[in-house]
Amino acid sequence: MSDQINFTLNGKDVSAGTDETIWQVSQREGVEIPHLCYAPEPGYRGDGNCRACMVEVEGERVLAASCIRMPTEGMVVNSASERAKKSRELVFELLVADQPERATSHDPDSKFWNWADKVGVDSSRFPAADSKPTADSSHVAMAVNLDACINCNLCVRACREVQVNDVIGMSYRGAGSKISFDFDDPMGDSTCVACGECVQACPTGALMEANLLDQNGTRTIYADRTVDSVCPFCGVGCQTKVHIKDDKIVQVEGRPGPANENRLCVKGRFGYDYIAHPHRLTTPLIRRDDAPKDWQMQLKDGEWQSVFREASWEEALDLAAGGLKKTYDAEGPKGLAGFGSAKGSNEEAYLFQKLVRTGFKTNNVDHCTRLCHASSVAALMENINSGAVSAPFYACEDSDVIIVIGCNPTVNHPVAATYFKNAVKKGAKLVVMDPRGQALTRHATHMLQFKPGTDVAMLNAMMHVIIEEGLTNPDYIARHTEGFEELREHLKDFPPEKMAPLCGIDAETLRTVARLYATADAALVFWGMGIAQHVHGTDNARCLI
Repeated sequence: MSDQINFTLNGKDVSAGTDETIWQVSQREGVEIPHLCYAPEPGYRGDGNCRACMVEVEGERVLAASCIRMPTEGMVVNSASERAKKSRELVFELLVADQPERATSHDPDSKFWNWADKVGVDSSRFPAADSKPTADSSHVAMAVNLDACINCNLCVRACREVQVNDVIGMSYRGAGSKISFDFDDPMGDSTCVACGECVQACPTGALMEANLLDQNGTRTIYADRTVDSVCPFCGVGCQTKVHIKDDKIVQVEGRPGPANENRLCVKGRFGYDYIAHPHRLTTPLIRRDDAPKDWQMQLKDGEWQSVFREASWEEALDLAAGGLKKTYDAEGPKGLAGFGSAKGSNEEAYLFQKLVRTGFKTNNVDHCTRLCHASSVAALMENINSGAVSAPFYACEDSDVIIVIGCNPTVNHPVAATYFKNAVKKGAKLVVMDPRGQALTRHATHMLQFKPGTDVAMLNAMMHVIIEEGLTNPDYIARHTEGFEELREHLKDFPPEKMAPLCGIDAETLRTVARLYATADAALVFWGMGIAQHVHGTDNARCLI
C-alpha cells in the first residue's frame, strides 16, 4: 500500500504523507492559509477551534479546518474559493470586535494582527463585549491581559502538552469561558514555573513578557536587532533568539534547535537581567597598594573602592602577565597551572589549554568537568571504552522505560525534563530514584526514595533479580562482555530481601522495578552528579552501566 496520498489543492495535483494535514501540505506547497489556534512547531497538535484555517472540500456540505483535516485519495481542496475566504474574513471580523484597539493593544505586531492584515480585516461591524476582563499583573515576568484572548487554547497546550506543567486550563463555559491558572488563581500566585512557553505561543498578546509593556498594558519596547545564540546556563544547549534594543537584551525566545525545539525554561527566557545589573564588573579591577589581602575581608555593596581601583585592560593584562612570568622565572613550568570552567565554550577551553601547554610549557591544566564526572568517565571507559554518553536525553521519546537517578531535571535541566514528561504522556514508564523528593515524581510509575549512600546496595539488588530470574541476553553477554560469571557470583550476596533494610526500599518494589527495566524494549538510564560526586561514585556508575 502506498504511503503517499494524492489529491488536488487549488487545482494543482499534490501528494501528502499519511500523517500530514491539509494545512501542512499547503504550507509545503507555498499556499498560505491563516491559522491562530495551531502552531506549526514540534509538540503542538492541531485543534481546529479558531476556524481561521477553513478550506472548501468538493462534495462536502461544510468547510473543513485544514489544521486537523487529513486529505484522502482523490480529494479536491480549494483554499482560495470565495466561500472559504468569506468564512475566514468573518472569523477575523468577529474576533476583532472584542480586541483592544490596535494602536493601544498589548501587541500591535502580534500574529493575530498580522493575519488580520493579510485577510484584509481591520475593523468589525459587530459590537464589542459588554465587559472586559481585569488585567493580571501579579507575575513578575509575565503580564496577563485576557481582553485580547481569543480562547485559541494554544497556551493550554503549551503548558499541558509541551512543557507538561499542567498549570493553565479552561474555566467556565460558553461566553464566560476563559483560560485560568490552577484554581482560577492570579498567575503570580499559581504553581507556574515561568517557563514562558505560553507567552511564546500566544498569538494575540494576551500573555506577554511584562517588561515589554507600559503601565497601561501597551507594548512600548521593540527590539532593533536580533541575534541567534545559545542559552548560557545549563548544559542542555537550548538555542535562543535574543532580541536587543539599545544594546540591552529585552526579550529571549526559543529557536528550533535539536536540544530544545523552541522550548526554554525560566532561566533561559527571563534570566538575563544580570547582564545589565549595576553590580556587574564592566572594567578590570586592581588591588590598591594600601589594601593588603585579608582572608576575613567581607565587602558590602558599593564598598569595593576601598580595596580595588579601576584599571584599563592594558594595565590589567600587563600586571597579570608580569605575575605569571615572575612565577615562571622563579619556579619554572612546574610552578604554574591552569583550571578551566565549564561555563566557557569548547573553543575557549581549547584556547585555555593551549595557553597553559604552549605558553606556560606545562601539562598542569585541569577542568571542573573532570571533577564533576570523573567517576562516571572512569566507569564508562572501564565498561564500554568510551567516556561520553551513548544517547541524548531526547532519545527518551523512543523509550518505554526511563530511569532517572542522581539528578533533579525539573530544577537543574528543566527543558530536558519536558522530554521525560512527554515520554510518560506517550506511555513510557518512568522510574525516579532519589533520596529526596522531587517534582518529576508526580509523573513517575515508581519513586524509589532510598537512604542516602545506599545506591550500590539498591542497584546490586536489582541486578541480582535480573540475573537470578534469567532476564539477561545470553547471546549478547557471550559476544560482547567478559567477567559475567564473576559478577553473577558477586551478586549472590545482594538479594532484595537482604538489601531492603539497608536501602529503605521494600524487596517487592526492587523486584518489580528490576523486571520492568530488564524486560523493556528500549530502556534508558539518565544519571547526574548525585551519582558521580560521591565517595563511591565510580561504583555507582558501574552498577548503572
